Amino acid sequence: MVPRLNLHICATEQEPMSQKPQSDVHQQVSETYAKAVAGASTSSGCCSGKKEVVTSTCLEAGYDPSATGQLPEEAVTYSFGCGDPVAFSQVKEGEVVLDLGCGGGIDLLLASQKVGPSGKVIGVDMTEEMLELARRNVAEAGVENVEVRQGIIEALPVEDASVDLVISNCVINLSPDKPKVFQEIARVLKPGGRFAISDIVLNEDPLPDWILNHPVFYGACVSGAIRESRYLQGLADHGLTEVQVAGRQHYDREQLLHFAKSDLLEGADKLTAEDVQKAAEILEGRIWSARITGRKQA
Repeated sequence: MVPRLNLHICATEQEPMSQKPQSDVHQQVSETYAKAVAGASTSSGCCSGKKEVVTSTCLEAGYDPSATGQLPEEAVTYSFGCGDPVAFSQVKEGEVVLDLGCGGGIDLLLASQKVGPSGKVIGVDMTEEMLELARRNVAEAGVENVEVRQGIIEALPVEDASVDLVISNCVINLSPDKPKVFQEIARVLKPGGRFAISDIVLNEDPLPDWILNHPVFYGACVSGAIRESRYLQGLADHGLTEVQVAGRQHYDREQLLHFAKSDLLEGADKLTAEDVQKAAEILEGRIWSARITGRKQA
């Protein structure tokens, strides 16, 4: 659910969160997004649900206003992504598209227009509040070729070799077991099927412990980000080919401050203004949104 600093809850090889049970990570992520949908003031990072912030970052993520302007307002308002995977995935009429972590459904609805009545779009999300929001937006849009299913992206409720295209928008970052997600992408894709992913990644330099260990950054897609090279290799390790970065959205210091100031100074685990400034200086040039594509061998 830009260029947004998508501060989500996730675990990687570089911080202690990776030692936390997966079920705990999933629960923490789910609770964060449930609060986002409810508009809770204590939600952190991009999950604040603040319309003015999300709408502006939605535009900066590359979404076409002429396309999103036709969607239900809540689908756009509660878009927590860092790119527009539908725009660079070359969706074709009649295809079956799977959205990992569909959130409020913005990408589901955009893909449904591309596949047409002969195609199908499936959205998977683990948070019931998000699924309810997606179902509501699908109903408001009046589309009949979209289905949403509850599940985790490490164990997709989708049949083997049944999908033409997998898309995901700043969600794999949240997973406590990214190799399992990559394996699942390979499993559900048809031979020759494709994937198009927008996600937050890091450069090769490790982040300081105070950023990795602060609970606010779990909700901000910072602690959960892995190196871009490791991300690409992880996909390739599971038999996916032609894996490449189709584009990058880098964040300068002012953008990082814009995204952070709206949320990171709130809540029980809030940061000080000085911490936010320091984090923006550290993260500039070290974190970005990557548009990653590839396919399953035919």
